[in-house]
Amino acid sequence: MAPSKDALDQQPRTLNSGEERSAQIAVTVFPIIIIAAFAFAFFLPQAVTPFAGWVTPALGIIMFGMGLTLTIPDFELVIKRPLPVLIGVISQFVIMPVVGLALAWIFGLPGALAAGVILVGSAPGGTSSNVISYLARGDVALSVTMTSISTLLAPIFTPLLTLWLAGSWMKVDAGSMAMSIVKIVVIPVVAGLVLRYLAGSFVQKVLPALPWISVIGIAYVVMAVVSGSADKIVEAGFLVLLVVVLHNGLGYALGYVVAKATGSTESAARTTSIEVGMQNSGLAAGLAAEHLTAEAALPAAIFSVWHNISGGLYASALRKLDARKQQITD
Repeated sequence: MAPSKDALDQQPRTLNSGEERSAQIAVTVFPIIIIAAFAFAFFLPQAVTPFAGWVTPALGIIMFGMGLTLTIPDFELVIKRPLPVLIGVISQFVIMPVVGLALAWIFGLPGALAAGVILVGSAPGGTSSNVISYLARGDVALSVTMTSISTLLAPIFTPLLTLWLAGSWMKVDAGSMAMSIVKIVVIPVVAGLVLRYLAGSFVQKVLPALPWISVIGIAYVVMAVVSGSADKIVEAGFLVLLVVVLHNGLGYALGYVVAKATGSTESAARTTSIEVGMQNSGLAAGLAAEHLTAEAALPAAIFSVWHNISGGLYASALRKLDARKQQITD
């Protein structure tokens, strides 16, 4: 007799389905697409500007797609294994904002760029972190749970942290930013989760397409941001890139150290490292463009390119490390 609910939604999270194979390809091709979008908007901003006003709907679609990938068991780890989830989420909203603040101060960034870096650090975990965790032989179920929880907490922590840490550089309307996050993140994610629960069999068929929708959506957000700040890229592009590389790398390193120091397994530590280092930079770019300035969105646009490149390299390095350890053991 057929089960009353979609059986696939009741099983532990794995990455062997068509959804995840598609996601791995998308993550591999993603940086190329984003670099192309970045270059197109930089060299031909006038071609993008007329179509740059749809960032909020694009982010809503991306978040709805994220909600469709979630299942009820993804949240059960909060009860079954609360410590690694708690460590990961706290690290997400402590390490990256503080590192962003420190880098803005050390490099003497202009106000808008400093606020943008801090906003990226205050954003929740990036959606592609789940696949990077798989490629790095991390704890995928834990990764999905961390991303989900940090995303749902974003309306509280992202605006408050940005106001607290970036308020001295430029005016931040935390209340308005919180409402935007509710509209473009929480409502779409919850709607997608509910639809997945009610129509799991149907949703399962479209899951392989979702990573590509996310890639296209973030590429559009990057083009919209870059087309409005091409002159600032010329002025401060290398400096912002350097700060982004350091921000991302320190997130990986400190996330791993904190996880190991608190007793996490190797797979959980790798996942925490990736969750901390990879941000929802598309969301950060959209929020910066709407609530700060186009210049403030520049760090998030560059982060969107870099963290997917670095994530793939990081996962590859960890897999090679595992292979060497295996050879020594054999």
